[in-house]
Amino acid sequence: MRVNIILACTECKNRNYTTSKNKRKNPERIEMKKYCKHCKTHTLHRETR
Repeated sequence: MRVNIILACTECKNRNYTTSKNKRKNPERIEMKKYCKHCKTHTLHRETR
């Protein structure tokens, strides 16, 4: 049930990270605070479609 997802920065909209999640436990979109090398700061990264 694990699927690969792409995380995009909410500030600059660049797709920076890939990870996996369990769709059965987390059906909604994931949000994580990660470092964005383009913004040079920690920002909120959201799952893209």
